[in-house]
Amino acid sequence: MKKLVLVLFVGMLGLSLTAQDKAAKIEFKAETVDYGEIEKGSDGVRVFEFTNTGDAPLIISKVSSSCGCTIPKKPEDPVLPGKTGEIQVKYDTNRVGPIRKAITVISNADTPTKILKIKGEIKAPEGK
Repeated sequence: MKKLVLVLFVGMLGLSLTAQDKAAKIEFKAETVDYGEIEKGSDGVRVFEFTNTGDAPLIISKVSSSCGCTIPKKPEDPVLPGKTGEIQVKYDTNRVGPIRKAITVISNADTPTKILKIKGEIKAPEGK
């Protein structure tokens, strides 16, 4: 009886370890978006494209920015293995000066926290 319980225990342990092998993996096309030099009041929306290169659905639970001037938008649905998705970022371009901001992405990927960056410079319109 003890041997049967031991065999069942080892078998269940092996199954649970195998089930944990499946993981989502997030791979960004680029981890930095460069706005370059843009004019004050320009379109501040940019997109970070990514692919789930893992073998489990990718769930992005939270996306936050380092300040209130940057508003990120995460995908609402899980991204299936092999599929692509995007995180949209809107920067308030009514501020003249350099852009240096970080966006934190939290997910169920094998690397659960990723830091994305935006950079660039907003110039005042010429003659103003």
